[in-house]
Amino acid sequence: METLPPLHHRLNLLLHQNPRLRSHSLAWAAVGVSPLPPLRPALLGDLFTEVKSLDSLKMIHAQMIKSPERRKYDENLLACYMDFGDVRSAAVLLLLGGFGRSHDLLLEECRRDRALSRRVLKVFGDLHHKGISFGYKTYVLVLIICTAVLDSLLGLEIHACLMKSGLMFDVVVQRALLIFYEKCWGIERADQLLEDLPQSGDLARNEIIKLNVKNERWVRALELFRDMQFSYAMSNDTTIARMLQACGKLKALSEGKQIHGHVLRHSLQSNLSICNALINMYTKNEELELARKVFDSMEDRNLTSWNCIISAYALLGHFDDAWDRLINMESHNIRPDIITWNCLLRGLSVNGLYGAVLTIFQRMQSEGFRPTSSSVTSALQSVIQLGLLNHGKEIHGYVIRHGLDYDVYVGTSLVDMYVKSDCLPKAQSVFGIIRSRNVFAWNCLLSGYSFKGLFEDAQSLLNQMVDAGMRPDLVTYNCLLSGYSMWGHTDKALYIMQEIKRSGLIPNVVSWTALISGCSQKGNHNEALEIFIEMQRWGIEPNAATISCLLRSCGGLSLLHKGKEIHCISIKSGMIKDAFVATATVDMYSKSGNLSRAIKVFRRIEKKPLAAWNCMIMGFATYSRGKEAISLFHEMCAEGISPDSITFTALLSGCKSSGLVTEGWNFFDRMSRDYDVNPTAEHYCCMVDLLGRAGYLDEAWDFIQKMALRPDASIWGSLLCASRIHKNVEYAEIAAKHLFKLEPHNSANYILMINLYAMSNRWKDVENVRDLMSRLGVRNGQTWSWISIDGNIHYFSAEESSHPEAGEIYFELYQLFSEIRKLAYVPDTSCVYQKVEDEAEKEKLLLSHTEKMAIVYGLMKSRSNTPIRVIKNSRVCSDCHNAAKYISIARNREIFIKDGARFHHFREGECSCKDCW
Repeated sequence: METLPPLHHRLNLLLHQNPRLRSHSLAWAAVGVSPLPPLRPALLGDLFTEVKSLDSLKMIHAQMIKSPERRKYDENLLACYMDFGDVRSAAVLLLLGGFGRSHDLLLEECRRDRALSRRVLKVFGDLHHKGISFGYKTYVLVLIICTAVLDSLLGLEIHACLMKSGLMFDVVVQRALLIFYEKCWGIERADQLLEDLPQSGDLARNEIIKLNVKNERWVRALELFRDMQFSYAMSNDTTIARMLQACGKLKALSEGKQIHGHVLRHSLQSNLSICNALINMYTKNEELELARKVFDSMEDRNLTSWNCIISAYALLGHFDDAWDRLINMESHNIRPDIITWNCLLRGLSVNGLYGAVLTIFQRMQSEGFRPTSSSVTSALQSVIQLGLLNHGKEIHGYVIRHGLDYDVYVGTSLVDMYVKSDCLPKAQSVFGIIRSRNVFAWNCLLSGYSFKGLFEDAQSLLNQMVDAGMRPDLVTYNCLLSGYSMWGHTDKALYIMQEIKRSGLIPNVVSWTALISGCSQKGNHNEALEIFIEMQRWGIEPNAATISCLLRSCGGLSLLHKGKEIHCISIKSGMIKDAFVATATVDMYSKSGNLSRAIKVFRRIEKKPLAAWNCMIMGFATYSRGKEAISLFHEMCAEGISPDSITFTALLSGCKSSGLVTEGWNFFDRMSRDYDVNPTAEHYCCMVDLLGRAGYLDEAWDFIQKMALRPDASIWGSLLCASRIHKNVEYAEIAAKHLFKLEPHNSANYILMINLYAMSNRWKDVENVRDLMSRLGVRNGQTWSWISIDGNIHYFSAEESSHPEAGEIYFELYQLFSEIRKLAYVPDTSCVYQKVEDEAEKEKLLLSHTEKMAIVYGLMKSRSNTPIRVIKNSRVCSDCHNAAKYISIARNREIFIKDGARFHHFREGECSCKDCW
C-alpha cells in the first residue's frame, strides 16, 4: 500500500542515545527493546524524531497515554503510524478523537486510495459494533469517506446513528449528509433530506444550492435561493455568485437584476467574485452595456475582472473593444494571461470568425504565450470549419512537441478534425494515443465510421467501448442512428431506436432528428415524414433542427400542403425566428411552386445568413427570373455579405434560365477576380448550359476545350441537352460518346440521343442506340408526373397501368384540346419519338403525355381559383409547354410545371421561362 509521505525525520532510537531512558523491564525485553520510564511533557515533542520502528512507536504511545499533554501530540502519532503502514492503529487514533492537520492528510489519502478507505471504514465498523460512542466530528469524517467510496449503505447507518444521538441539529453534520446523499443517492434525495431536517441551518441551505448548481438544476437552485430569502436565512458570497451563474445559464435577466439589487442592498458590490459573476451574467443575457457598467463601477479589479469584460466584448462580437480592453489592462499594471487570449479565441469562434481565430492563435504565440488545451481546441474547431487540413496537421505537430497529445480534450478535437477531414486512419492513430478516453472521444471516432458507412467497424468500436467500462450515451446511439438512416438502412436505424430503450435511455428529440436528417440527406423524403409522424406518437416535441429537416423533405418532394403544415408548427412554436428554419422555409416554398410566399418569408428574416440569400437567389433562378436574381445579389453585397461558391452557382443558373449570356459571362469572369471564388465544375457546367441553350454551341465547345478542369459528366450532359434543343447532331454525338463512357448505365443520355435521332428522322440510329442499351442492360427510366389534390398524390405514368379515372380524364382532354385549337393551338408532332406515319395517330400519342393528364385532372378536381401544380421527372416537351400556355387562357388558371429543378409558371398564355428552357 502507498503511504503518506514521511512527516518527521527518523534518527537513531533515543534508547541507544539517552541513558535516562534505559530500563530492564522483562515485558519490554520480550519485544526486543528496553522500556521507557515515565516521560516529562517537555520530552514528548522531541521523542518522535528518534522513532525508527513500529514497536518503539507503540512503546512511546503507551507511555504517552499517561501524559496530560498527549492530545497535543496525537497528530504526530497518527502520522508515524501511517509512516509505518499501521492503518488500523492510525484509524483507531483518528476515530477516537485525533483531529488535526494529519486528519486532513489521511482524509486526502482515503479519497485517493479506495483500499485504504475501506480499511478505515472497517475499523469504524468494528469499533461501532463494540459499543463505542463517537462525537459528531467522527461521524462527519466517516460520512466523507463513505461519499468518496460511494458506500451508500454504511452512510444510511450513520444517518440513523446521528438521528438517535440527537446530532442532526449540527450544521456541519447536515452539510456532510447533503453531500453524501447527492453523491450516493442523487440530488433529488438530497433535496428531500433538506425538507426532512428538523431545523436546517444556513450552511445546509447554501450547500444544497451549491449541489443543485453542480447538477445544472438551475431552476431548482433559484427556487431554493428564493425560499432562503423568504426565511431570512443568510446566503454566503459563493451562493450569490452561483445564483448569478444560474441566471446566465437560463438567460433569466429579470431574476439576475433582482439578485443584483440584493447585492447593492447588502453592500456586496466590493466583492470581486460577485462582481465578476455579474459581468458574466449580463454577458450571457447579451446585455453588454450593463456588463460594462458593472465593470466600470468596480473600485478594485483583478485579472479575472479584466478577463470577464474582455470575454463579454468578444462573445458579443465587439472585437475592437475587446482588443482595446486588452491593451488598456496593461496600463493598469495587469498583464494579460493565457485565459485572456483564450477569451478572445472563444469569442471569435462563437461568432464564426474562424480565420481570425487562427490569426490570434499565432499572435498569442508571438507574444510569448504557450497555447493551452483550450487554445488548441478552439484553433482545431476553426480548422474543421474552414477545411484547412494542412493547418490542422501543423497544430497537431505543435501538440506532439509540447506534450498535449495525451490531453483528452485536445485528443478528441484532433480525432474530430481528422474524421471530418475524411482521414479515418489518422483519427484512429490519435484515438489510440489518448490515455483517459472520455465518451466524447469514443463518439467522435464512432461517428466517423457511421457517416462513412463502415458499420462493422462502428459496431466493433462500440463493443470495445463497453469492454473498456465506458457506458454508451445517447450521443453514441444517435451517431449510429444518423449513419444508418443516411445510408438508407432505415430498418437498422429503427432497431437502434429500440436498442436505446433497452439500454435504459430514452430517445430524445436529437435521436429522432438524427433519424429524420439521415433520411432527408439520402433523399428518402417520404420516410423522413413518416418518421416524424411516429415521433409525434411518442410525444416528442420537434426542435429547430427537426423542423429544418422536415422542410427540406417537403421541398424535395414539392409537397406544398405538407410544407405549409410544418411552417405553421414553426410559427406556433416560435422557431420561425431561427434563421436556419426560416431559410429552410424559403427553400421549401421555392421548390414547391410558391415563389411569392418564399419571398415574403425571406423578407421577414431579420438577420439574414448567407444561406438565406443563396436560397432566394436560387429560387429566382428556378423560376427563370434571372434579372431579379442579379438584383438580389447586388442587394446582398450592399449589406456587406460576401458571396461564396454556392452564390455564384445560383447566380449563373439564373442567367442561363433567362438567357442572360452577357451577364453570365460577366459574373463568371468576376467571381475569381473580384470575390476570390475559384470556379468549380458546377460553374463551368452553368456556363456551357448558358451558351448552349442560347444557341452558341460553337462557343460552348470552345469553352469546354479551354476549361481549367477536365470535363465531367455534368459538362458533357449540358452540351448534349443544348445540342438536342437546337437539333445539332454533330455536337450531340461528341457529348454522347463521352457520356456513354463516363455513365454507361445512365438511361437519360441514351433517351436524349434517341429523341434527337427521331426528330431528325434517323430511325436506323434510333435502333442502334436501343440495341446498345439492350447489350449493356440499360433499362429505360420511367416517365411520370403527379399532382396533389387535397393532400393526396395522384400519379400518372407512361409505362404503368392507367389511372382509375382515366376514362373521365381522356374525355375532358378531348374537350379541352378542342377548345384550345380554336385559340390557335397547333400540336407539335415532332415531339412524338415513335416511328408513326399517321399525323392523327401522332396527335393521339401527344394527348397521353403525363403532364397533360395531370393538368386536366387538376382542372377537374380542384377549386377554380387555385393554381395547378404538376411535378414531372423529366424535361417538359415543347408541345406540352405550348399546350399549357393555351390551357391557362382557356381555363383562366395559373399552371406550374416543375421539370427537374426548374419551374414553368404559365399565366395568361405566357411562361415565366420566356421559351428559354
